[in-house]
Amino acid sequence: MTATRKVSGTFDGANTEFIGGGNLGDGSQDENQDPLFELSDGATLADVIIGAPAADGVHCLGSCTLRNVWWLDVGEDAATFKGTSASQTMTVVGGGAMHASDKVFQHNGPGTFIIKDFQATDVGKLYRSCGNCKTQFARHVQVSNVTVTAPLKTLVGINPNLGDTATITGATLVGGTAKNVCALFKGVTSGEPTQTSNVPDGVACLATGITFE
Repeated sequence: MTATRKVSGTFDGANTEFIGGGNLGDGSQDENQDPLFELSDGATLADVIIGAPAADGVHCLGSCTLRNVWWLDVGEDAATFKGTSASQTMTVVGGGAMHASDKVFQHNGPGTFIIKDFQATDVGKLYRSCGNCKTQFARHVQVSNVTVTAPLKTLVGINPNLGDTATITGATLVGGTAKNVCALFKGVTSGEPTQTSNVPDGVACLATGITFE
């Protein structure tokens, strides 16, 4: 793919592998790369394998669903949740990701991010609420039935000072510890966020059903 594919409605890739080329970036951590897929509000992306280079993966511009999407080697991010509505929901169900040096899922807009029945290996953070976006929101994440194999920095990273919440109900961390479940940050609009804790606080971050193997 040498240009972003814009999706409205449903696109089923029939388990085809898509690889970025041309101006879609080199899959590095450079900011402002274009995505392979851009999903409009209400769109669904299904049965897609994203190879390398992956550019900036998938962008969702509103509510969207990613079903059985696999990233073989995450680029800048696997998927980024944008949009402007507090009622929007991004749902990732099934699929998996490998080799994300920073984040798998990046949450920049408002709304709720749902991740379930997902697996990942060798990632920095499975989910991160933006720590230094110029416009900040209260963001929410719900994680259930996921398996992540170390190395792993943290399952989710949120900004409680901005009203973020995380609810984790069922996660298996292979090679992980309690310090890899939830990272809390003080989110900002410029500069870098400050991490304040690396364990669930029972208030902003609620974690149950966590298994360490």
